[in-house]
Amino acid sequence: MSAKSASLKEFLTLPAQVTYDKEHIMRNIPHRDPFLLVDEVRELEPNRKYVGIRHVRADEYYFKGHFPGRPVMPGVLVIESMSQAFGGAIMNRTVGENRGIPLFLSIEEAKFRGMVQPGDTLEMPIEVLRLGKIAKIYAEAYVNGKLCAQATLNFILGETSHV
Repeated sequence: MSAKSASLKEFLTLPAQVTYDKEHIMRNIPHRDPFLLVDEVRELEPNRKYVGIRHVRADEYYFKGHFPGRPVMPGVLVIESMSQAFGGAIMNRTVGENRGIPLFLSIEEAKFRGMVQPGDTLEMPIEVLRLGKIAKIYAEAYVNGKLCAQATLNFILGETSHV
């Protein structure tokens, strides 16, 4: 699937097999506040389908400067939220105890279609296209059922002192 293919919006209505909370996510990725940008991940189908959730708070650090008087979550942080949701769900399965960190290799066909503002709940359906040391996902981001962003993301997973 790519950004030009069918929508993942249907993932938002599918039942979760497992829901991962912030503690589980933090065991799988090294991100911490104020840069932990995912609150939970719903696993719909192991290693294939997920939905990340981010409750966007008014006190987020980036709203002070983006933009005063009209706060908007930066699009690059929406993409980062998608990435963290993926890593938070799967990193313990892909490379075991020596998991290292997931690092971006590329971001393809990113499109930004709507604003994410304080008080919004960002829902991020994710489809895993390839899973291994090199991983590829297609993800979208929704607020109140409206598409806000979409992208295909490529990662290297595991011990990666130099890429």
